[in-house]
Amino acid sequence: MSSTVRDALVALAALLAPDAPDVADRVTSAHDAPATYLRTHADRLDDRGIDEPLPELAWIALVDALTDHDLLAEVDWKEAAGEIVAQLRSLRSGPADPRAWDWFAGLAEDLPAYDFLERAGRELRATGTTLAVLDIESDCYPLVLLPNEHADTLRELATATGFTAGVLGEPAPPATPPPTS
Repeated sequence: MSSTVRDALVALAALLAPDAPDVADRVTSAHDAPATYLRTHADRLDDRGIDEPLPELAWIALVDALTDHDLLAEVDWKEAAGEIVAQLRSLRSGPADPRAWDWFAGLAEDLPAYDFLERAGRELRATGTTLAVLDIESDCYPLVLLPNEHADTLRELATATGFTAGVLGEPAPPATPPPTS
């Protein structure tokens, strides 16, 4: 990976974990010395089925390091809404105002996880917090919370790394009017 990718990974770590320099250290370690990172974190990576250096190793290192600092919740694609909220509420990056979760009280518990995450994203966005997913091409959702004003930066930095960060609950873009003849 290029130094541009490395710089974007470091910037992502700083954006999502401003008070945890260990996150950037782990990401750069995975980027700069993937074989060493793989040996050091073999047990954890084995849980993900990773047993050799892969191009996405630094991205996985970011997800794992954020998880270790209570800044990311990795939820299964079929997780119940109540469990998702419990995990999101436990994140250090969550909204300070407990009323940000009031919308959840009357919600049906049987919503499919993705539909629930879209709803959660809309509701949290209205309180100033963005719910985003760091795509690891798996059957889970690695979820982060950050201030709304950092959502575009998150997406731009993820794109610069060659990976994807999606913002949940965003309104659909306006329809493009048909061309006029």
